[in-house]
Amino acid sequence: MTEQPVELRVGGQTYRVRSSAPAPDLLRAADLVDQRLRDIVGTGRPVSSQQMLLVALTLADDVTRERERRQSYEQRARRSLGALLERVDAALEDTASVMAAAPGTPPQLGR
Repeated sequence: MTEQPVELRVGGQTYRVRSSAPAPDLLRAADLVDQRLRDIVGTGRPVSSQQMLLVALTLADDVTRERERRQSYEQRARRSLGALLERVDAALEDTASVMAAAPGTPPQLGR
């Protein structure tokens, strides 16, 4: 599926891009790349392909580090949730034991 071309301005150059991605997403990405280029090159100077490559590599590194951080958070959350579920299971087993031992009497939890 071919979309309408979107004009993106990066490094002082205008690029016409056709993509299935929404135009606002493309514009936001182009702004990010352009800002990184300005951080590296400054303004008013021509941008080389090496500088564009450097920006692409730094952005790829950012994505990789963010993925690793997210995976670390997910692993910690899974461990915490697993520990919490074990505690809930143990409490339910204790309640079931109390109720089985003395049917008809309310359980005394927390003792």
